[in-house]
Amino acid sequence: MQVILLERVAKLGQMGDVVDVKAGFARNYLLPQHKALSASEKNIADFEARKAHLEAKNLETRKDAEKMAEKLNGQQFILIRQAADSGALYGSVTTRDASDVATENGFEIDRKQVALGQPIKELGLHEITVSLHPEVDAKVMLNVARSPEEAELQASGKSIQELAAEEEAAADFEIAELFDDIGSAASDDDDLAEAAGQPVSSDEDDDA
Repeated sequence: MQVILLERVAKLGQMGDVVDVKAGFARNYLLPQHKALSASEKNIADFEARKAHLEAKNLETRKDAEKMAEKLNGQQFILIRQAADSGALYGSVTTRDASDVATENGFEIDRKQVALGQPIKELGLHEITVSLHPEVDAKVMLNVARSPEEAELQASGKSIQELAAEEEAAADFEIAELFDDIGSAASDDDDLAEAAGQPVSSDEDDDA
């Protein structure tokens, strides 16, 4: 099916191009989204008559999108989610989740403008693309964590695996310190007993 593009469409062409597309793609996406018209003689003639107006409108919306992209590019948004110790999410982050958190932070983004690339199913930092205009994209980071504290650590560059290793090392250190304290307390008790002239417990006594 041939259509005439009313705006730039990635991998298809620029505004005014007449291109061949699958009928289903045209009927389900291009035509209802007002991104194209069927390339009939009448529609092509109508486009040519409106071309100057469409180009002026496109230039205006592109400038607005570029201003927003300057503010949005590089932003990092935190999403708190439940997850297993391995980092696997109980569920996944959707385009709606991304648009909602951006809107909560002052950027009005429609979920249709968000491209995740692939479903987000793990904790960590995930770069996503926001299409603000057919010719303007912005890159933002989703910081998916189980708590604000974990999000802060991830933002500093630490992975879930590194965080888990640090927590395990800290737990091992606490256990080691506990045994050291117990051993030190037992030694102090023996010293006190010896000073008082009482017999000191030993392994040999236990064997006897």
